[in-house]
Amino acid sequence: MLAIERRNEILEKLQKEKRVVVSELSKLYGVTEETIRRDLEKLEKDGYVIKSYGGAVLNENMNIDMPFNIRKNTNVSGKQKIAEIIKSMVKDGERLILDSSSTAVFIAKALKEEKRNLTIITNSIEIIIELFDAQDWHVLSTGGLAMEGSLALVGPQTDHMLRSYYVDKTIISCKGFDMENGITDSNELHARNKKTMLERADCSILAVDSSKFGHTAFTSIGGLENISMIITDEEPEERWLRLFEKHNIKCIWEGDMV
Repeated sequence: MLAIERRNEILEKLQKEKRVVVSELSKLYGVTEETIRRDLEKLEKDGYVIKSYGGAVLNENMNIDMPFNIRKNTNVSGKQKIAEIIKSMVKDGERLILDSSSTAVFIAKALKEEKRNLTIITNSIEIIIELFDAQDWHVLSTGGLAMEGSLALVGPQTDHMLRSYYVDKTIISCKGFDMENGITDSNELHARNKKTMLERADCSILAVDSSKFGHTAFTSIGGLENISMIITDEEPEERWLRLFEKHNIKCIWEGDMV
């Protein structure tokens, strides 16, 4: 196993268990404890973990972006629930913008199972690859700067392309969703591009799993006034539902299908 593969597996383990022990990892991978310590030092340098005595804990700072291949394996059940709800809302022939979130990948896969003649505009390299063989679909790449670790195209060129089109629905996710601070992300380029995406649609949808509620990341995407609808995996608390009603935002979750 390559060192990068081992480190990614350690990150996945940390996502699930929040803490790892050097001696246990050494036995699991058949390498020396010194090798595991070097792995953890690299992960700490990248901002993903915090070393502790005999091991490490996950750095749960909202402003740290995990690599895409780690994020897409987090809360898979919640993302699948969101994808199924959105699939039921999208009609054949519609034009959509999908962001580069791991949630959007699940949505693209769900749509591919049933929908026909969709036009998809996306800055997600993963979604473009996923939809290469989608028959009678039109898939447009935004172009932009390739961002390491996120499988996304971002920046001013991305915004320029997005402003050339108008779509039926934009679907984005986020890193944090807070009553006072609104919709936030950990990266400024991602946030700016998502804000532009929201501006280019008749219906702007925030697809966000329940773990993001009540958290604030580094930079603003927008406020409740920028979205038409919220799709999530679990029924939000009553205080959230009152807030959505106040802003005339429809919120849909599993068990409350359209």
